[in-house]
Amino acid sequence: MIDQHTHKRQSIDWVLVGVYVLLIFIGWINIFAATHTDASASLLDFETRAGKQFIWILTALGLAALILYVLPAKLWEGVCIPLYVFVLGLLVLVIFVSSDVKGSHSWFDLGPIRFQPAEISKISTSLLLSWWVSQQGFKITRLKDFFIACAIIGLPMLVIVAESETGSALVYTGFIFVLYREGLSGWWLGLIGLVIVLFITTLTMGPFWSILILIAVLIASNAYMQPSRFWKRLMLCGGAVLIIGLLPSLMEWLSSLVSARMDYLANRIWVPEAGEPTRYFWSFITRIRPMYVMLSGAAVAVPMLIIWAYRKKDTFLAVSIAAFVAGVVLVFSTDYIFQNVLQDHQRSRIEVLLGMKEDLAGAGYNVNQSKIAIGSGGLLGKGFLQGTQTTFGFVPEQSTDFIFCTVGEEWGFLGCLFVILLYLILIIRLIMDAERCRWHFARTYGYCVAACVFMHLFINVGMTIGLMPVIGIPLPLLSYGGSSLWAFTILIFIFLALYRNEKKYF
Repeated sequence: MIDQHTHKRQSIDWVLVGVYVLLIFIGWINIFAATHTDASASLLDFETRAGKQFIWILTALGLAALILYVLPAKLWEGVCIPLYVFVLGLLVLVIFVSSDVKGSHSWFDLGPIRFQPAEISKISTSLLLSWWVSQQGFKITRLKDFFIACAIIGLPMLVIVAESETGSALVYTGFIFVLYREGLSGWWLGLIGLVIVLFITTLTMGPFWSILILIAVLIASNAYMQPSRFWKRLMLCGGAVLIIGLLPSLMEWLSSLVSARMDYLANRIWVPEAGEPTRYFWSFITRIRPMYVMLSGAAVAVPMLIIWAYRKKDTFLAVSIAAFVAGVVLVFSTDYIFQNVLQDHQRSRIEVLLGMKEDLAGAGYNVNQSKIAIGSGGLLGKGFLQGTQTTFGFVPEQSTDFIFCTVGEEWGFLGCLFVILLYLILIIRLIMDAERCRWHFARTYGYCVAACVFMHLFINVGMTIGLMPVIGIPLPLLSYGGSSLWAFTILIFIFLALYRNEKKYF
């Protein structure tokens, strides 16, 4: 018979613990590689970032043991509301009392220690969201329940945006996956993706093509909802989209034809009166733009579709019409948002990312140097402490936001692959353990932790290889910094404590 002590050991997911320890160790040695000044430097020199990170690691392990073995697992469900309110207060307070750090007001200066409340807000938000969706009678399809869940996520997100911490705020969009697991329609995920596509397309290609994409997506979605008439609707409406898409080429051809016609009329000087009305007509034709034609057609089609949706009681079509109107408003608001809402450095980074401009000495410098570092590592890397981009400090923030390029240069493609695989194991184990939980609160919290880790991984790695804008977000457990390491340690080990508590009884 297994004794109680052995059973408690078995109830801990040691694979998850092992991956956590391995990631913080990899982070520690890569922080040393990114900041060492000479070959004789020591990993335990407490004047360096590597030495300070070692202290943070020891304290993080102490926190992990405290959460896992001392604090009762039921505590977290009980304190989620006051903790959320307290952290939200800190997020607001830091805006007014913190100093400006690279345009951001998000750090408390506590003597030798700097503390960022945005890091722990992920913990408080995860706990309160898990508590809310685990309440008896909760239904994500009920508007009240859905809006309260969105408010729990949105309040700290908006305050963090006010701190000019766009990267940290972007992490909160990952909670949409948690709501999806709780029954939120997949159409919401598609809607978020469509908004991103429209924003990018408007900036790079213009409003005409964005609205055309919007029309095409809505047509395909409505056809999908009518399986029996899928191909008929898709062919009919797809043909209309194709014709609209050919409008720019058609109008260009027509303009050249009109120019030739007007040249012909100009040469008929013996009958100017006869040619004047015709000249005005063709001049009017040349001023017609494809956008005008498309919006005029939409102005005619939308009222007809509203009547059709009402008569047929087609709710999805009605929602699609509302989505079309909102999408058009978004498209024509994009330029205003881009020019007046985003800050200068954010605009520059997006422009560089989307290829709208090239600025290798300015906004694009970090990413360019990061890609050089990762690319120079090749398959196996240059070796520990042998990276030239790393050693000579070509990449700014290489021990924090850009630590992944240190891995790429010194450990190569295989090293990067190994690190990403560790993260994937971490995320997969979190989801698997969450699915084994019968306690709804623990299951939802596990998904929250997985979502936070995934968003940080996706944004940070995407940022270092030029697929995401530079928005300043740490790589979990690898980047230098006590706030981030503590936050992710607490996030992960609260779940391990909840999971351990669950396994004691099942």
